[in-house]
Amino acid sequence: MVKRQTALKIRKTHRYLGLFIGVQFLMWTISGLYFSWTDIDEIHGDQFRKETLTLEKFQELKSPSTVYNEEGITSVELKDIAGIPHYWLNDSKLVNAKTGELRAEISQKEAQLIANHYMREDLKVTSIEKIDEVGDHHEYRGSPLPAYVISYDSSENIRAYIAANNGAFRSVRHRDWRWFDFLWMTHTMDYEGRDDFNNLLLRSFSLLGLLTVLSGFTLWYTSSPSIRKIFNKNKKKKNEKKS
Repeated sequence: MVKRQTALKIRKTHRYLGLFIGVQFLMWTISGLYFSWTDIDEIHGDQFRKETLTLEKFQELKSPSTVYNEEGITSVELKDIAGIPHYWLNDSKLVNAKTGELRAEISQKEAQLIANHYMREDLKVTSIEKIDEVGDHHEYRGSPLPAYVISYDSSENIRAYIAANNGAFRSVRHRDWRWFDFLWMTHTMDYEGRDDFNNLLLRSFSLLGLLTVLSGFTLWYTSSPSIRKIFNKNKKKKNEKKS
């Protein structure tokens, strides 16, 4: 059995380890509970979108190779932008599929019409803003810029994001998504990009957490009356055999 002084050191180590990482353990637990009790589709904002989308049928379109053939074509996507067919070529060029006009980006009015196509009709638009840059913690981080932000009159502070370069409906952001994003950040401990599970801080706290659990088991072993009783009994038997 370990000495009393060693047992006290183990107890002290366990106590301070628990105090140091206790807040992070609490955040892991709270965020884990939140994730398990939420519907990921609702976090994505599917409840604010139309259940079914009507796809427009287009005719008499120009061949992609005739409207744009400067660099050759590696990819083609037909896009409906406010009822007008467009080609999104090589993931970089937006071309009117009927006239062959090369476009730099869509207009604000087109962005609103695209949002209307995807979002529920009962949601009222309050403002439309064009953004050219976002911070590392912005809810539209990592997506193509510039983009249009369309805000809606709602207690959940709903925003839809439309990419200006090709009219893509990128995402819906709302109050519950922002809570999810914050808790995900505390869960992964990646306070920059959110999704790096290999960051040094998370690795360090994981090791400290393991050390805290092991010190707890050790503390139980060194302080348990039952273990001490068994140890003393075995020690007594050994002494009796020697004598």
